[in-house]
Amino acid sequence: MKKILVSVILTLAGLIGLFIIYIYSGSYNVSQLAHHNAITQWAINTTKHRSINAHDADIKVPPLNDTSMIIMGFKHYNEMCVTCHGGPGIEPDELAKGLYPAPPKFYKSDDMPDTTEAFWITKNGIKFTSMPAFGPTHSDQKIWAITDFLLNKLNKMTPEEYQQWKVKYAENDD
Repeated sequence: MKKILVSVILTLAGLIGLFIIYIYSGSYNVSQLAHHNAITQWAINTTKHRSINAHDADIKVPPLNDTSMIIMGFKHYNEMCVTCHGGPGIEPDELAKGLYPAPPKFYKSDDMPDTTEAFWITKNGIKFTSMPAFGPTHSDQKIWAITDFLLNKLNKMTPEEYQQWKVKYAENDD
C-alpha cells in the first residue's frame, strides 16, 4: 500500500512539474489568432455551459415579448451590442473581427440561447471571451429588455426593418 501511495504521489508531482515547465516554456500560443486545440475547446465549452446552468437556475423570467420592452432592448442592443454581434444588414465592426472566440451573429442564428442563459450572460459576461458584464451598469429591467429583443425580435428582422427601427427609436430618443 505504501508503494502505491508513493507511486501516485511521484506521478502527480511529475505531472505537475511537466505542467509548470510547459507554462514557463512559453510554447502555448496566447494569440487571438491561434485557435484552441480540441481538448482545450471541450474543457472551456463544458465549463462555460455547466457554470451558466448552475448559476442561472434560480432566475425568474418576467413576462416577455412585450413591445415596449423589445423597443428598449433594441435601443440598448443597437448602442452596445451591434458593434460585436452585428445586426440585420450590419456586419460586426472591425474590432470584432479580431476576437476569438468570435461573437455569435444572433441575427443570423436559429441556435439562440435559452431565456435565462441569455439574461445571465448579458448580466455577468463570460471570462476570456470579450463578452462584458452589463450588470454593473444596467438594471435587471434593462437586461431583460435586451434579452427580450434578442430572443423575440432580432433574428426575425429584415435589414430594412432594422434600419427603420434605428431611425424611429435609436436616433430619435423620444
